[in-house]
Amino acid sequence: MPDVIQPSSRSLRGLDWLNFFLADVQTGVGPFLAAALTARKWNPQQVGFALTVGGLITIAVQGPAGAIVDALRKKRMLIAVGVVGVAVAALVFAFGSSMPLIVSAQVLLGGVAPFLGSAVTAITLGLVGKQLFDARLGRNNSFNSAGNVFAAVLLGGVGWYLGNRALFLTVPVLAIPALISLGLIRPNEIDYLRARGARGEGEPATVSGFRTLLADRVLLGFACATFLFHFANAAMLPQLGEMLARGHTRAAAPFMSAAVTVTQTVIALTAVWIGKTAGRIGRRPLLLFGFGVLPIRAVLYTFTNSVPLLVAIQILDGVANSIFVVVSTLVVADRTSGTGRLNVALGGLAMAVGIGGALSNVVAGSVAQKAGFATSFLLLGGIAVLAFLTLAVLVPETLRGRGVGTGFDE
Repeated sequence: MPDVIQPSSRSLRGLDWLNFFLADVQTGVGPFLAAALTARKWNPQQVGFALTVGGLITIAVQGPAGAIVDALRKKRMLIAVGVVGVAVAALVFAFGSSMPLIVSAQVLLGGVAPFLGSAVTAITLGLVGKQLFDARLGRNNSFNSAGNVFAAVLLGGVGWYLGNRALFLTVPVLAIPALISLGLIRPNEIDYLRARGARGEGEPATVSGFRTLLADRVLLGFACATFLFHFANAAMLPQLGEMLARGHTRAAAPFMSAAVTVTQTVIALTAVWIGKTAGRIGRRPLLLFGFGVLPIRAVLYTFTNSVPLLVAIQILDGVANSIFVVVSTLVVADRTSGTGRLNVALGGLAMAVGIGGALSNVVAGSVAQKAGFATSFLLLGGIAVLAFLTLAVLVPETLRGRGVGTGFDE
């Protein structure tokens, strides 16, 4: 039977604005942290270490977080706890400067972060069903990126006029509308079996064992490509922030704001189209294009010291990330349809993202410290080429009715 869902406009509106304000909350403690620590005279290796700690905690929590999101009916509660945790971490970043305090905040941030994206994805699928998931996921990411743009502009201005401490103090304020938006989503409209990737309406719900995921060679290949993509990608924006902050301490936040704004504007303008296009032409062509622009971006960073040009190159970051954040979730949803293990699989993919991101920051930070930023960017570009080749060889089309060996009945 078709998966037909008609959630209320109130719940859908709440989901829209939840994505918007969650982005506001998370942007305040994400890209700006590297620039803020640089302004406090931390060197690239120290910045890389601090960023890596949060990444390692996230890696450790991703798998259990996915299982908890699948199993727990109170998914809205998980998001509420996560938002409060991010706000507390921001307060520590505002008032703390020592390594132990910053690391403690990163541990907290890394611990709550895995629950936020996974729970929002689960609630989305539980509300709209599989048939509408492609387009709705694109809409989620458009609102999320619009929120990132708003936060980047707001926080950049706050950082310029009031300093980095005020920037982080803005995050708890932005947490309030995020929690209000969460409250608009009616829990009785979320199908919790559908939210974990069980069968559609009118079909028996099934929950497969974890071995089903481990035996899926396409999922494993995609995880490898994802790991390499984020190994190449994760350190680029923080290192750009460090480059822009050198010798321009007061301008660090506005520079980073401009870079984030360009990236997120591209995502906001393209995510809905990408979601719809992925449902029409398939996942693989979009992924290949998104992976393909990453090495180009890395090389371009080495050609100029012009701030406007460096910020303009972030258009490529927006293209690559818009495709990845939308289409990667669709690939996992395709491969896990009917298993009841959607969020566990998303947690596994997020682990690949986290491992790649953690290694990216630590390796790129060390290389930049010893050989300069240009060498670091070229290294990251080489890894990006390897990510593209891995995707091309190991990941076929996963959309139902397209490609070979997708795991679906054709």
